Amino acid sequence: QVQLVESGGGLVQAGGSLKLSCAASGSIVSIATMGWYRQAPGKQRELVATITRGDSTNYATNVKGRFTISRDNAKKSVYLQMNSLKPEDTAVYYCNAHLLPMGSLSYRDFWGQGTQVTVSS
Repeated sequence: QVQLVESGGGLVQAGGSLKLSCAASGSIVSIATMGWYRQAPGKQRELVATITRGDSTNYATNVKGRFTISRDNAKKSVYLQMNSLKPEDTAVYYCNAHLLPMGSLSYRDFWGQGTQVTVSS
């Protein structure tokens, strides 16, 4: 089965940096879009950034200029470099992949387990 595993979360001070990683594994034919989403306590999950296989990117307004998303297709991985972190960035960050699994007729969304990012003031 397909799995996404995130890593790189932790506790940092405001203004600091952190890099998140996510690796997809399993029987995968192709990965279209990969992305990062986050969810703070009491709030809905929100989009942070996405990236297509052709490296077209999309960012939430409040992270644009501070965060950079990238991917390595050979490693089936996506990364999120987070700079100038703010306390309001504190959330559980989830990796997402829109991909075609082996044996499937359609692309499906898969999610990682989440990694905690805490930014202290």
